[in-house]
Order: sequence, then C-alpha cells, then structure tokens
Amino acid sequence: MIKMTNREFVRLVRQAYGEIPLQVIKTLDNVDVVVEEWPGPEEEDMLGGDGTLFGLYTGVPLTEREGGDPLIPDRIAIYRQPILRNCSSRTEAEREIKITLWHEIGHYLGLSEDALHKLGYG
Repeated sequence: MIKMTNREFVRLVRQAYGEIPLQVIKTLDNVDVVVEEWPGPEEEDMLGGDGTLFGLYTGVPLTEREGGDPLIPDRIAIYRQPILRNCSSRTEAEREIKITLWHEIGHYLGLSEDALHKLGYG
C-alpha cells in the first residue's frame, strides 16, 4: 500500500487521460470521469467476490446505442483506495490508473472483458 493525497491521485488520472490518443478522446462525448474513494456495495457485488474493483464504466456502450445521445452522461469512476492498497509504489499506481482508465474507456467503446484482456487492459 502506498500513501498519496487525493490531489496527487487526481493529477495522475488527468495525466493518464491526457495520454489517450486524440481520435479516442473525440469519441468520448458526454462522459464524466470521476475519482471516488471506494466502490459502493452494489458495485462490489458486480464482482461476485472475485477480485478488487479499480474502476467502473456506467452507461450505454457506443456499440449498443440506438439513435441520439443519452440525456444523462456516461460515467467512468476510478477508485482511489483499492488502487493505492494494491500498489507498492507510485510507478505501479500510475500504471494501474492508466490501465484502469483505458479498461473503462474500452467498455464505453463496446469492448468485452476478453477483448480488453487480449489488449493488455484486463
């Protein structure tokens, strides 16, 4: 486990977001990216007791949309405490933040868990 302020963590999330290619950024329409301390009980239940939740995409993937944009923004949550508790260095946390952000953006784009694992974002 490493110690890091919320401000530092948010800065790392912003840095990871800034590394996303422009063509992907252009597809992220009406998507909020937020940092939260912990997932709630409902989010943890989605794992079925299997693993630790570092992030979560909530919304309708682009591949499943039928006409018009949703009224409510899609949401990508990055969970600070699970990442910090599972990383032993700042470098490891930076890497996990980037992987988690890319993983959740992949879900927004319509990629499955298997596809994300094959791409190295599992």
